[in-house]
Amino acid sequence: MLKIGEFSKLTLLTVKALRFYEKEGILVPALIDEWTGYRFYDTSQLETAARIKAYRQLDLSVREIKAALSGMQIKEILAAKAEALRAQQEEIRIRLSIIHHILEDNQMRYQAVIKRVPAAIVYYEEKRLSHIKEKMTFIPESGDECMRLNPDLQCTTPEYEFIEYLDSEYKETDVLIRHSQAVTRFGNENERIKFKEVPATRVISIYHKGSYEQLGEAYAYLAKYAEENGYHVKGLARECYIDGIWNKEAVEDWLTEIQLPIE
Repeated sequence: MLKIGEFSKLTLLTVKALRFYEKEGILVPALIDEWTGYRFYDTSQLETAARIKAYRQLDLSVREIKAALSGMQIKEILAAKAEALRAQQEEIRIRLSIIHHILEDNQMRYQAVIKRVPAAIVYYEEKRLSHIKEKMTFIPESGDECMRLNPDLQCTTPEYEFIEYLDSEYKETDVLIRHSQAVTRFGNENERIKFKEVPATRVISIYHKGSYEQLGEAYAYLAKYAEENGYHVKGLARECYIDGIWNKEAVEDWLTEIQLPIE
């Protein structure tokens, strides 16, 4: 039997860590002296301690370690951890890109243009999303559903596709969104896909290059530009995605046009 200090030296785990793992029930001493409270470990527990240390180096949580020690396939646990780390990596990459962009003093300087968007027939779908980030999944799913109903339907050339936010306030969760795509004719509808004609619209147009998390700057610029130049907003702003994660690896290369209808 090994005293806790001896066990600590052999496992390269601090006494504090061992007491924590004991409390969490993943490495309980083989014997605790009821009079002195001294902890003793069996040599067979050295292997368990080594596994715990290795798992912690992989940033597995106590819950995940418990699952591994209780018989769950470690490959399943590590696969889930790898997926979570990839998601974190993407979030970190985006944030680093924004930080570098700001540090280099290359923040977007918008150039507003007044233009007329011609009338168009569009198919559209409205949906309430649990989070705003789901819009990039919703858009292609909406297109797939429309093409399933209308396999011969053609999009206009040049293409014109946009989304609008239908809530009365800015929201990141429980977001009501409408996706529209200009097409050459009316088509078959169902409970999801509808068709309508969008009239010709005069808009203030600006291009935003970079992360969607910075789109607030573009909207602020549009609102200020409209007010300072005496334009009255008429309708919902439209986000048109030109380049994004589907065809550009670097966040700084993502390009979004924002159109604000005016009169």
